[in-house]
Amino acid sequence: MTKDVILTISGLHYDVSMEQDDQNEPLEVITPASYYLKNEKHYIVYDEIVEGIPGTIKNKIRITGDSILEIMKSGISNTHMVFEKDKIHMTQYETPYGEFMVGTYTRDMKVTENENRMDVYVNYVLDINGEEAADCNIKIKIRAHKK
Repeated sequence: MTKDVILTISGLHYDVSMEQDDQNEPLEVITPASYYLKNEKHYIVYDEIVEGIPGTIKNKIRITGDSILEIMKSGISNTHMVFEKDKIHMTQYETPYGEFMVGTYTRDMKVTENENRMDVYVNYVLDINGEEAADCNIKIKIRAHKK
C-alpha cells in the first residue's frame, strides 16, 4: 500500500430509543490520509475539521491483525476507542461540549486486505454513560491513492 491513501469511513447508528428506521441516517467521510505499517500494525492518520469550531481533530486508526481496531482522537476532541470482537471496552470521550464515558461491545469484526486496499467492518453496541445508546456499523475503506 502506498503512503498516500484515500480513506472512506461510513457508519450507521440505530438509535435504540427510536422506533422507526427512517430516522437513522448513514454518515460518510471521505478524506486523504497517510498510511504506514509498523510492527505488523496498520496505521492511518488524518485530520478532521469540525464545522463551526476552531481547531482540528488529529485522528489515528490502528488495525492489529483481524481482531483489534483502535480509533484515537486528539485536539478539540480526545478519546481512544477500542473495538475487539466479543469484548467490552470503556473510554472517556472529551468533546468541546463536555465529557462522557463511552463503552463499545464489538459483536463482529472483519478485516480484508490486499496490496492496494484494506476494508474493515465492525458491528458494535454503543453505550454512553452506562446506557445503551445505539447499535452501530462502521465500514472503513483504505485505498492506495493513484496519482
